[in-house]
Amino acid sequence: MNSLKILLIEDNPTLARQTGEFLEGHGWQVDFAGNGRLGLKLALEQVYDLVLLDLNLPDMDGVELCRQFRQRATVTTPVLMLTARDAFDDKALGFHSGADDYLCKPFDPRELALRCSALARRRELHRNDEIRIGALQVRGRGREAERDGQPLRLTAITFNILWELACAYPEPLSRAELCHRIWGDNPPDSDALKSHIYSLRRQLDRPFASPMLRTISNIGYRLEQPGEG
Repeated sequence: MNSLKILLIEDNPTLARQTGEFLEGHGWQVDFAGNGRLGLKLALEQVYDLVLLDLNLPDMDGVELCRQFRQRATVTTPVLMLTARDAFDDKALGFHSGADDYLCKPFDPRELALRCSALARRRELHRNDEIRIGALQVRGRGREAERDGQPLRLTAITFNILWELACAYPEPLSRAELCHRIWGDNPPDSDALKSHIYSLRRQLDRPFASPMLRTISNIGYRLEQPGEG
């Protein structure tokens, strides 16, 4: 499993530290939030591969947090709920609020790691479908893309960049996040990303009347349909 970027929303500092250290031992990056409001803010502003959500938070119930995240987020990040509530009705409420999985405390951290890997793989399988953004079509399985019916001649890396931007659409991806998604924990220098972005623009934008790849100042890049800017 490639490096995962995980958000852990847990108000118990000891449990958060122990869980985070175990997950980081797998080479995964873990961000922490000790309350619901901060957790929701991070989940909406950052792009994560997985959210681990405690239900008993001091300022916002985890079920409500998950419900708001599903209503407001533009990405379909998997949510794994962590809680001591083990009654069927509690689990049903969690799933109905938008959770993808449910793990009762106390849990074996090895089981947590397995569930994280499974949810991440499931997300990748779901992302293998075709993405359409106006006249742009990107096909994950065949690693093909076309605009206005014209095939785009992309390298492996320029396709990966286009795919990640298409998955994030209409939200932008920061340069740091894009580098992390393409190269993991060993990104090249910033000039390498600029070079690949330039190559992608030559295929995606230059032959057409309106550009789709937009640079967002001090942030990164996003795809947009003509007239959206």
